[in-house]
Amino acid sequence: MELGGVTRSTRYLSAISAARGLHKSALDVVERPAPEETVTSSFGRFIQSVQPRHLSPTVLQRSKRMVLDSIGVGLLGSTTDVFELALQHCQHMYAPDDVSFVYGRQGVKLSPTLAAFVNGVAAHSMDFDDTWHPATHPSGAVLPALLAISDMFHNNSKPSGLDFLTAFNVGIEIQGWLMRFSNEAHNIPKRFHPPSVVGTMGSAAACARLLSLDRNQCSNALAIAASLAGAPMANAATQSKPLHIGNASRLGLEAALLASRGLEASPLVLDAVPGVAGFSAFYEDYAPNPIASLEEHEHSFLIETQDIAFKRFPAHLGMHWIADAATVVHKTLVGLKGGSVSPNLVQEILLRVPLSKYINRPFPETEHQARHSFQFNACTALLDGEVTVQSFHTEALQRPELLALLSRVRVEHPHDNPANFNIMYGEVEVTLVSGDVLRGRCDTFYGHWRNPLSQESLQKKFRSNAGAVLSNERVERLIEAVEGLDHLDDCKPLLAQLQ
Repeated sequence: MELGGVTRSTRYLSAISAARGLHKSALDVVERPAPEETVTSSFGRFIQSVQPRHLSPTVLQRSKRMVLDSIGVGLLGSTTDVFELALQHCQHMYAPDDVSFVYGRQGVKLSPTLAAFVNGVAAHSMDFDDTWHPATHPSGAVLPALLAISDMFHNNSKPSGLDFLTAFNVGIEIQGWLMRFSNEAHNIPKRFHPPSVVGTMGSAAACARLLSLDRNQCSNALAIAASLAGAPMANAATQSKPLHIGNASRLGLEAALLASRGLEASPLVLDAVPGVAGFSAFYEDYAPNPIASLEEHEHSFLIETQDIAFKRFPAHLGMHWIADAATVVHKTLVGLKGGSVSPNLVQEILLRVPLSKYINRPFPETEHQARHSFQFNACTALLDGEVTVQSFHTEALQRPELLALLSRVRVEHPHDNPANFNIMYGEVEVTLVSGDVLRGRCDTFYGHWRNPLSQESLQKKFRSNAGAVLSNERVERLIEAVEGLDHLDDCKPLLAQLQ
């Protein structure tokens, strides 16, 4: 669509044309003279200097799995009420700007920042997105912003698949480093929701890389993003939690665009400056170190050694331990009694789980509360032998037999079971009215980074999720596009299946 002879996409590109020559490769950048080294400037240098050659085959393969899974949960998330609310808000409250696509809505486009927002909301609308350690959801904050930027560029200047994956991995890597500077960040959070903090920074870093900003602009993008970051844990288990991912994606993109225009921010935002809170405002024990120069040291990306957890059902990651433990008991019960599991057989259910208040919800009333309830997920798995997308539908939440089991749950928090996704476990102990005691325990569920989903299982999940809104033919083309992303001259084949 034309506005005064200038396309909307061109108007967006003009904001960053000074920072990126469109005749160059998206990642062909000349290094500026470096200022005195600080933690913040080292991060800017890293973002600006990463090249596709720095990505190992393992990094490429793992990041493509993240892209595929995130697209799938985003497409499925476009069927939720919270996504519809966010989309209506953007359509009704802002002037239309048909530049970037929206998950699951044919013919609907928004401005790049609003598309990043609603697609980020979709990615987390069912708490089905990937999870890392230290605890955060890394892909949902980064991927929607990169897809929105890619839509923003002219057809003859789309980033290559390798450019896209390089920027994506920069966004993931920055999140990982920032969390590793804090011991507090390793545990299930109590104050800030991590994707709203490190996700915003990762989005800014990834966007700065894809926009080919220089070192100072990359540092400024991070510092601007720090002023836009943070959301409290009180909104967990509500419709507002998915907004955290949407805002991280959107605001990181905005930070990079503002930096491309020359907006400046603190050159020490990532440094530990006594008496002045920078990024340490989010983590009290924050103790950062510079990232070594890629020219002087070989860099191994964090996902090379720390894989990603992909969820088999849409709920808080902690639920997967307790569901798998309860499934063990379900199988034993069915074997003993035959047929379905009756609440009349059960006298008491004891759960041994980490102490984490916001996921200890005895009687959840909404799907969002149920996704954050040890009790609900344990009882659902006891009844059905599994937890699925359908487990969180209203009719499933209100089953009399489920409510009967919930009334018999007791929770313990053993000292050897910390609220840490790397070392926690889940135990279910069911005492029957006959006096028999059945036990199930899970130390590492299928899908955890120590026990990752096979490619077959990941694609099965994707087909189920994406197939909720796309034709089978388009779903298969998406799998093909993502699998071959590192060989694409530009990312148009990927974008074409998402329009």
